[in-house]
Parts: sequence; C-alpha cells; structure tokens
Amino acid sequence: MSDMQPPSPPKAIRTPCIQVCVVDGESGLCLGCFRTLGEIGRWSRLTDGERETIMAELSSRRDKIRPEKLGLA
Repeated sequence: MSDMQPPSPPKAIRTPCIQVCVVDGESGLCLGCFRTLGEIGRWSRLTDGERETIMAELSSRRDKIRPEKLGLA
C-alpha cells in the first residue's frame, strides 16, 4: 500500500464568461464578458491578481460598445 493521495482536482478559475462569445470588431471586446480575445486566450495562464484586475475593469469597458450592439437601443 502507498501513502500517496490521489491528485486533487484543479482549482476552479473565476471567470466573467457568460457563454455569449461574440467579439465586436469595432471595440475588440467580447459582447458577453467584455474581455479582449487575448485576455480570453490567456485567462487560464494569468495569475489570480491579473484576473482580478481585468475583472475590475470589465464594467467600465461596456461603455466602449455601442448600445445597439448590446440590444439596449
């Protein structure tokens, strides 16, 4: 018998993704989560702090997208 523990599952990564993956060509932001394609692609490799910094900026990024693209006009 071995004292080795089975590996624990990876820690869940907090994400703003809402499964609406459409990038606005004008702003370069996803219409669902307001991240850039680069941020989305690197998300799992960013540190917790880097992800938190980006998430803190997301609500202000919404203003960079024309309201009609978000169904608000």
